[in-house]
Amino acid sequence: MNSWMDQVKFDDKGLVTAVAVDDRDGAVLMLAHMNAEALRLTLETGRMTYWSRSRKALWVKGESSGNTQRLVSAHLDCDGDALVFRVVAEGLGAACHEGYRSCFFRKFESGGWEKQGSPIAPSNPH
Repeated sequence: MNSWMDQVKFDDKGLVTAVAVDDRDGAVLMLAHMNAEALRLTLETGRMTYWSRSRKALWVKGESSGNTQRLVSAHLDCDGDALVFRVVAEGLGAACHEGYRSCFFRKFESGGWEKQGSPIAPSNPH
């Protein structure tokens, strides 16, 4: 019998796609990546932990900004190569390093990408 970790199909770089969704209203907050260690830590601690591809390091969401994400539930897709996490956004509730609630704050309108809303927190370069 395979362990739960064996059911996750990591890519050739050892990563799997991870989507964070707000548990209150289902809004997509962010898309990131996890390696096996980030996934294990997330499920053990209940604090969303990702793998930063740019820094090549584990990244506990909100560790420096205070805008943490608390795990509510974890879901693996049918192919085993993508995860969706229902989370509670804590702190000011900004998932985006630019201070927006969601990383998906740009909408295609009138032939271009238009910002929707305003930041709710100061930007925090990752």
